[in-house]
Amino acid sequence: MSLNSASPADLQTVTLAGGCFWCLEAVYERLQGVQKVVSGYMGGHTLNPSYEDICTGTTGHAEVVQISFDPAVLSFGELLDVFFTIHDPTTLNQQGNDRGTQYRSAIFYHTSEQQTQATQRVAELTATHTWPNPIVTEIVPVTTFYPAEDYHQAYFRNNAQQPYCQHVVAPKVSKFLQKFTDKSRALD
Repeated sequence: MSLNSASPADLQTVTLAGGCFWCLEAVYERLQGVQKVVSGYMGGHTLNPSYEDICTGTTGHAEVVQISFDPAVLSFGELLDVFFTIHDPTTLNQQGNDRGTQYRSAIFYHTSEQQTQATQRVAELTATHTWPNPIVTEIVPVTTFYPAEDYHQAYFRNNAQQPYCQHVVAPKVSKFLQKFTDKSRALD
């Protein structure tokens, strides 16, 4: 989903895994400075995996969102602040009732600067005991990104009344909107 008109040359990209990609997409598309959010799969060993393949937990892929953002509007650190607010980075291969390696917490960095900043942010959160348990978020280099099937894109916007969206996605969007009011924007 394209969200604003910054020049593609000025944009940065990061890929994040924090459980179900529907949750991450629904939040990040509401964040000022984000140009595009695409749900997909990364970090596995199967070529061209489908959603059904991912759900088996045998492909090694995580459900991810690939985010293009304008660093003149949104810093990578602010993007990480949202990430560590809207999911639990302390549960290995799990977010809520979603269980399996496809639901792991991971930052797939695209640059060495992103790697350094992500590592520093995890160290800061650990030092301040922000979470009662150790952070298990992987910080790993980007690999091949496979966009998810069309019906997964803009899923929350298109299926807001679906029970999973009501009980899992909507509370994360609400939490984001409450904590990051000054960084949020309305969708077109």
